[in-house]
Amino acid sequence: MNTEAVEELDTTGRAEPSGVSDPPVDRSPSDRGDSHLEFLRRISGRLAVADPLHEVLDQIVEFLNAVIGADSCFVYLLEEQDLVLRASKNPHPESVDNLRIRVGQGITGWVAENREAVAIAQDAMGDSRFRVFRQLPEDGFQAILSVPILAGGRLIGVLNLQHRARHEHSQREINLVSTIGNLVGAEVERARLDCEVAKLTGQLETRKLLERAKGILQRDLSVTEEQAYLKLQQESRRRRIPMKQVAEAVVLSDDLRRPQSS
Repeated sequence: MNTEAVEELDTTGRAEPSGVSDPPVDRSPSDRGDSHLEFLRRISGRLAVADPLHEVLDQIVEFLNAVIGADSCFVYLLEEQDLVLRASKNPHPESVDNLRIRVGQGITGWVAENREAVAIAQDAMGDSRFRVFRQLPEDGFQAILSVPILAGGRLIGVLNLQHRARHEHSQREINLVSTIGNLVGAEVERARLDCEVAKLTGQLETRKLLERAKGILQRDLSVTEEQAYLKLQQESRRRRIPMKQVAEAVVLSDDLRRPQSS
Protein backbone atom coordinates (compact mmCIF):
# COMPACT_ATOMS: atom_id res chain seq x y z
CA MET A 1 0.00 0.00 0.00
CA ASN A 2 1.55 3.23 -1.14
CA THR A 3 -0.31 6.03 0.58
CA GLU A 4 1.80 9.04 1.70
CA ALA A 5 2.42 10.51 5.08
CA VAL A 6 5.15 11.94 7.11
CA GLU A 7 7.81 9.30 7.20
CA GLU A 8 9.25 8.70 10.63
CA LEU A 9 7.00 10.91 12.68
CA ASP A 10 3.71 9.70 14.11
CA THR A 11 1.97 13.02 14.13
CA THR A 12 -1.66 12.22 14.59
CA GLY A 13 -1.67 14.69 17.46
CA ARG A 14 -4.39 12.71 19.19
CA ALA A 15 -4.29 12.00 22.90
CA GLU A 16 -2.76 8.77 24.06
CA PRO A 17 -5.09 5.99 25.21
CA SER A 18 -5.68 5.60 28.91
CA GLY A 19 -3.03 3.60 30.72
CA VAL A 20 -0.09 5.57 29.34
CA SER A 21 2.57 6.01 31.98
CA ASP A 22 2.78 9.28 33.87
CA PRO A 23 5.79 11.48 33.12
CA PRO A 24 8.91 10.07 34.79
CA VAL A 25 9.69 11.43 38.23
CA ASP A 26 12.86 13.52 38.39
CA ARG A 27 15.57 11.55 40.12
CA SER A 28 19.21 11.97 40.98
CA PRO A 29 21.74 10.68 38.40
CA SER A 30 22.58 7.68 40.61
CA ASP A 31 18.89 6.81 41.05
CA ARG A 32 18.32 7.03 37.30
CA GLY A 33 21.38 4.87 36.68
CA ASP A 34 20.11 2.21 39.10
CA SER A 35 16.69 2.38 37.42
CA HIS A 36 18.24 1.89 33.98
CA LEU A 37 20.30 -1.08 35.16
CA GLU A 38 17.19 -2.65 36.66
CA PHE A 39 15.37 -2.01 33.40
CA LEU A 40 18.08 -3.77 31.38
CA ARG A 41 18.01 -6.69 33.80
CA ARG A 42 14.23 -7.02 33.43
CA ILE A 43 14.23 -6.77 29.66
CA SER A 44 16.96 -9.42 29.43
CA GLY A 45 14.91 -11.75 31.60
CA ARG A 46 11.63 -11.24 29.78
CA LEU A 47 13.09 -11.47 26.30
CA ALA A 48 14.75 -14.75 27.29
CA VAL A 49 11.27 -16.30 27.11
CA ALA A 50 10.60 -17.78 23.66
CA ASP A 51 7.73 -15.47 22.64
CA PRO A 52 6.37 -14.93 19.11
CA LEU A 53 7.95 -12.08 17.16
CA HIS A 54 5.15 -9.54 17.59
CA GLU A 55 5.01 -10.18 21.33
CA VAL A 56 8.76 -9.55 21.57
CA LEU A 57 8.37 -6.31 19.62
CA ASP A 58 5.43 -5.19 21.77
CA GLN A 59 7.57 -5.81 24.87
CA ILE A 60 10.31 -3.60 23.41
CA VAL A 61 7.81 -0.79 22.78
CA GLU A 62 6.45 -1.19 26.33
CA PHE A 63 9.91 -1.05 27.89
CA LEU A 64 11.02 1.97 25.88
CA ASN A 65 7.85 3.85 26.74
CA ALA A 66 8.28 3.06 30.43
CA VAL A 67 11.86 4.32 30.55
CA ILE A 68 11.88 7.20 28.05
CA GLY A 69 8.23 8.23 28.12
CA ALA A 70 8.11 9.28 24.45
CA ASP A 71 4.85 10.23 22.72
CA SER A 72 5.44 7.70 19.97
CA CYS A 73 7.57 4.60 19.48
CA PHE A 74 8.10 2.59 16.28
CA VAL A 75 10.03 -0.61 15.66
CA TYR A 76 11.14 -1.24 12.07
CA LEU A 77 12.69 -4.55 10.98
CA LEU A 78 14.98 -5.01 7.99
CA GLU A 79 13.53 -7.28 5.31
CA GLU A 80 15.72 -7.45 2.21
CA GLN A 81 16.33 -3.77 1.41
CA ASP A 82 13.24 -2.43 3.15
CA LEU A 83 12.54 -1.42 6.73
CA VAL A 84 9.07 -2.69 7.60
CA LEU A 85 7.05 -1.21 10.47
CA ARG A 86 6.37 -4.14 12.81
CA ALA A 87 5.31 -2.51 16.08
CA SER A 88 3.98 0.85 17.25
CA LYS A 89 3.04 2.42 20.58
CA ASN A 90 0.09 4.22 18.96
CA PRO A 91 -2.60 2.17 17.20
CA HIS A 92 -1.85 2.03 13.45
CA PRO A 93 -3.44 -1.25 12.28
CA GLU A 94 -3.41 -0.08 8.66
CA SER A 95 0.33 0.62 8.75
CA VAL A 96 1.88 -2.02 11.01
CA ASP A 97 3.26 -4.80 8.77
CA ASN A 98 2.54 -2.62 5.70
CA LEU A 99 4.61 0.56 5.92
CA ARG A 100 7.96 0.10 4.17
CA ILE A 101 10.95 2.46 4.03
CA ARG A 102 13.96 1.85 1.82
CA VAL A 103 17.36 1.66 3.48
CA GLY A 104 18.97 5.08 3.02
CA GLN A 105 15.61 6.83 2.70
CA GLY A 106 14.71 9.46 5.29
CA ILE A 107 16.09 9.63 8.83
CA THR A 108 15.10 6.03 9.59
CA GLY A 109 16.74 4.77 6.40
CA TRP A 110 19.86 6.88 7.09
CA VAL A 111 20.21 5.29 10.53
CA ALA A 112 19.88 1.82 8.97
CA GLU A 113 22.41 2.56 6.24
CA ASN A 114 25.00 4.15 8.53
CA ARG A 115 24.24 2.10 11.67
CA GLU A 116 24.50 5.26 13.74
CA ALA A 117 22.02 6.85 16.14
CA VAL A 118 20.37 10.18 15.26
CA ALA A 119 19.04 12.51 17.98
CA ILE A 120 17.14 15.67 16.96
CA ALA A 121 15.82 17.91 19.74
CA GLN A 122 13.38 20.00 17.66
CA ASP A 123 12.10 20.61 14.11
CA ALA A 124 12.83 17.04 13.02
CA MET A 125 10.96 17.63 9.77
CA GLY A 126 13.43 20.41 8.96
CA ASP A 127 16.35 17.97 8.95
CA SER A 128 17.91 17.51 5.51
CA ARG A 129 17.57 13.73 5.78
CA PHE A 130 13.85 13.86 6.44
CA ARG A 131 11.53 12.52 3.73
CA VAL A 132 7.75 12.53 3.39
CA PHE A 133 5.80 9.32 2.79
CA ARG A 134 2.09 8.72 2.78
CA GLN A 135 1.10 6.01 5.17
CA LEU A 136 0.94 7.47 8.63
CA PRO A 137 -1.31 10.52 8.90
CA GLU A 138 1.28 12.59 10.69
CA ASP A 139 2.52 16.08 11.48
CA GLY A 140 3.54 17.90 14.60
CA PHE A 141 6.36 16.03 16.28
CA GLN A 142 9.44 18.04 17.15
CA ALA A 143 12.02 15.58 18.49
CA ILE A 144 13.17 12.16 17.33
CA LEU A 145 15.69 9.62 18.57
CA SER A 146 16.42 6.89 16.05
CA VAL A 147 18.87 4.05 16.78
CA PRO A 148 19.84 0.89 14.89
CA ILE A 149 18.97 -2.60 16.15
CA LEU A 150 22.04 -4.78 15.71
CA ALA A 151 22.95 -8.43 16.25
CA GLY A 152 26.56 -9.54 15.84
CA GLY A 153 27.30 -6.43 13.80
CA ARG A 154 24.41 -7.14 11.42
CA LEU A 155 21.54 -4.69 11.01
CA ILE A 156 18.22 -6.07 12.26
CA GLY A 157 16.10 -2.91 12.28
CA VAL A 158 15.61 0.58 13.72
CA LEU A 159 13.99 1.95 16.89
CA ASN A 160 12.30 5.37 16.69
CA LEU A 161 11.21 7.46 19.69
CA GLN A 162 9.37 10.75 19.14
CA HIS A 163 8.21 13.70 21.23
CA ARG A 164 5.57 16.30 20.34
CA ALA A 165 7.48 19.03 22.18
CA ARG A 166 11.14 19.94 22.06
CA HIS A 167 13.18 17.23 23.83
CA GLU A 168 16.92 17.36 24.37
CA HIS A 169 18.14 13.76 24.37
CA SER A 170 20.85 13.33 26.99
CA GLN A 171 23.87 11.20 26.21
CA ARG A 172 22.70 8.81 28.92
CA GLU A 173 19.33 8.46 27.16
CA ILE A 174 20.98 7.91 23.76
CA ASN A 175 23.35 5.32 25.24
CA LEU A 176 20.49 3.54 26.99
CA VAL A 177 18.32 3.23 23.86
CA SER A 178 21.37 2.19 21.81
CA THR A 179 22.16 -0.48 24.41
CA ILE A 180 18.57 -1.71 24.20
CA GLY A 181 18.90 -1.85 20.40
CA ASN A 182 21.98 -4.05 20.74
CA LEU A 183 20.45 -6.12 23.53
CA VAL A 184 17.22 -7.00 21.71
CA GLY A 185 18.77 -7.48 18.27
CA ALA A 186 19.65 -11.13 18.78
CA GLU A 187 16.29 -11.80 20.42
CA VAL A 188 14.35 -10.20 17.58
CA GLU A 189 16.35 -12.24 15.08
CA ARG A 190 15.65 -15.43 17.06
CA ALA A 191 11.93 -14.69 17.21
CA ARG A 192 11.85 -13.95 13.48
CA LEU A 193 13.65 -17.21 12.69
CA ASP A 194 11.19 -19.08 14.92
CA CYS A 195 8.33 -17.59 12.89
CA GLU A 196 9.97 -18.66 9.64
CA VAL A 197 10.58 -22.19 10.96
CA ALA A 198 6.95 -22.44 12.12
CA LYS A 199 5.78 -21.29 8.70
CA LEU A 200 7.95 -23.84 6.90
CA THR A 201 6.81 -26.57 9.28
CA GLY A 202 3.19 -25.70 8.57
CA GLN A 203 3.84 -25.80 4.83
CA LEU A 204 5.48 -29.21 5.16
CA GLU A 205 2.55 -30.58 7.17
CA THR A 206 0.09 -29.24 4.60
CA ARG A 207 2.06 -30.85 1.80
CA LYS A 208 2.02 -34.23 3.59
CA LEU A 209 -1.73 -33.90 4.15
CA LEU A 210 -2.34 -33.10 0.46
CA GLU A 211 -0.23 -36.09 -0.59
CA ARG A 212 -2.29 -38.39 1.62
CA ALA A 213 -5.58 -36.97 0.34
CA LYS A 214 -4.43 -37.39 -3.27
CA GLY A 215 -3.55 -41.00 -2.57
CA ILE A 216 -7.02 -41.67 -1.15
CA LEU A 217 -8.71 -40.13 -4.19
CA GLN A 218 -6.46 -42.06 -6.58
CA ARG A 219 -7.40 -45.30 -4.84
CA ASP A 220 -11.12 -44.64 -4.51
CA LEU A 221 -11.76 -42.93 -7.86
CA SER A 222 -9.14 -44.71 -9.97
CA VAL A 223 -7.66 -41.41 -11.17
CA THR A 224 -4.12 -40.20 -11.73
CA GLU A 225 -2.19 -38.13 -9.22
CA GLU A 226 -2.71 -35.02 -11.36
CA GLN A 227 -6.47 -35.66 -11.61
CA ALA A 228 -6.68 -36.17 -7.84
CA TYR A 229 -4.92 -32.84 -7.26
CA LEU A 230 -7.28 -31.07 -9.67
CA LYS A 231 -10.29 -32.51 -7.82
CA LEU A 232 -8.96 -31.14 -4.53
CA GLN A 233 -8.33 -27.79 -6.19
CA GLN A 234 -11.79 -27.65 -7.78
CA GLU A 235 -13.50 -28.52 -4.47
CA SER A 236 -11.46 -25.84 -2.73
CA ARG A 237 -12.61 -23.22 -5.22
CA ARG A 238 -16.23 -24.40 -5.18
CA ARG A 239 -16.47 -24.27 -1.40
CA ARG A 240 -14.16 -21.25 -1.11
CA ILE A 241 -12.01 -22.88 1.53
CA PRO A 242 -8.26 -23.67 1.57
CA MET A 243 -7.14 -26.91 -0.06
CA LYS A 244 -5.80 -27.97 3.34
CA GLN A 245 -9.34 -28.08 4.73
CA VAL A 246 -10.56 -30.14 1.75
CA ALA A 247 -7.66 -32.55 2.23
CA GLU A 248 -8.45 -32.82 5.96
CA ALA A 249 -12.08 -33.71 5.12
CA VAL A 250 -10.96 -36.41 2.65
CA VAL A 251 -8.56 -37.94 5.17
CA LEU A 252 -11.13 -37.80 7.99
CA SER A 253 -13.78 -39.45 5.81
CA ASP A 254 -11.34 -42.22 4.93
CA ASP A 255 -10.44 -42.76 8.59
CA LEU A 256 -14.11 -43.02 9.59
CA ARG A 257 -14.78 -45.63 6.90
CA ARG A 258 -12.03 -47.88 8.14
CA PRO A 259 -13.12 -50.85 10.26
CA GLN A 260 -12.48 -50.19 13.93
CA SER A 261 -10.09 -52.69 15.46
CA SER A 262 -11.53 -54.46 18.47
